[in-house]
Amino acid sequence: MMNAQATPAEIANVMTHVRARGYKPIELPGADRLAIGVLGTNPSAIRDAVVALPGVVAAIPVSKPYKMVGLEWHPERSVIDVAGVRIGDGSLTVAAGPCAVESETQLVDTATHVAAAGASLLRGGAYKPRSSPYSFRGLGAEGLEHLQRARELTGLPVVTEVLAPADVAAVADAADMLQVGTRNAQNFSLLEAVGEAGKPVLLKRGLSSTVEEWLLSAEYVVSHGNPDVVLCERGIRTFETGTRNTLDLSAVPLVQSLSHLPVIVDPSHATGHRHLVPSMALAAVAAGADGLLIEVHPSPDEALSDGPQSLTFEQFDLLMNDVRRLVTALRHQLVGVASQRPG
Repeated sequence: MMNAQATPAEIANVMTHVRARGYKPIELPGADRLAIGVLGTNPSAIRDAVVALPGVVAAIPVSKPYKMVGLEWHPERSVIDVAGVRIGDGSLTVAAGPCAVESETQLVDTATHVAAAGASLLRGGAYKPRSSPYSFRGLGAEGLEHLQRARELTGLPVVTEVLAPADVAAVADAADMLQVGTRNAQNFSLLEAVGEAGKPVLLKRGLSSTVEEWLLSAEYVVSHGNPDVVLCERGIRTFETGTRNTLDLSAVPLVQSLSHLPVIVDPSHATGHRHLVPSMALAAVAAGADGLLIEVHPSPDEALSDGPQSLTFEQFDLLMNDVRRLVTALRHQLVGVASQRPG
């Protein structure tokens, strides 16, 4: 932690000392003063060497294994800009669209409808990781072209999944935000590649990842040069079979107490049943989520991927109306409650 009046020369001197000992220094500007983060194996070993340098106030060990995504290093909340759509600024961001891109007509019709209903991002999978090798796995490059066309017609920025490091450049060229899905949440080569891609990243929680493991996955992305990460809770695998996964809504406020990164919720994959999606979406808003990821399809019963959890256009319209009412209610204080208390 540098003195508020530390000079550029004093800051540079500290950075030089850190590098000379084989560690990586990172400047962390704050509202009142500059901090310098030190990354590497056992960085506390150089504490005595830097604490006495001119301009240094204190050398404070960071207790969490994740550094750059934690509040200890970065106490101000991050706002992630996705082609002009801001996630984490206090508003609610809704990304909607089909699980898989099936055709240009299907995608454009869906994009047009969700944009009119109030969504601000278009989600759709050009590349799909499927448990069965016989399931529809997406249109690939053709799907990316359809996503670009839908963006041209609606103005919605595109978020789509990338499956392999070799595909990162092509997907980043077509999309505004790269999604790392639950199956790849600990694919460290892919996390490093999207960290170097220069596009915002939507990082889903792994099927069985603890919150700490999830944040360490985000640390991989951020430590490779990309601070623009949005976390997505999408349910975890438990013993329960009544739903596709178990939606851990407690993870929303928990992660917000540990990390400065925005957190959104995907109730579609979490529940696996469209009749459960609206209630869980509203519960996520009430829990303080920064956004929602909703699957919408013009004919869900004919969808090539995840039709049972996809909303119809009409169901999405109703959900968006309920979301607006809930957001309005949450922003207003209860009136008259204190005056009605007995005594």
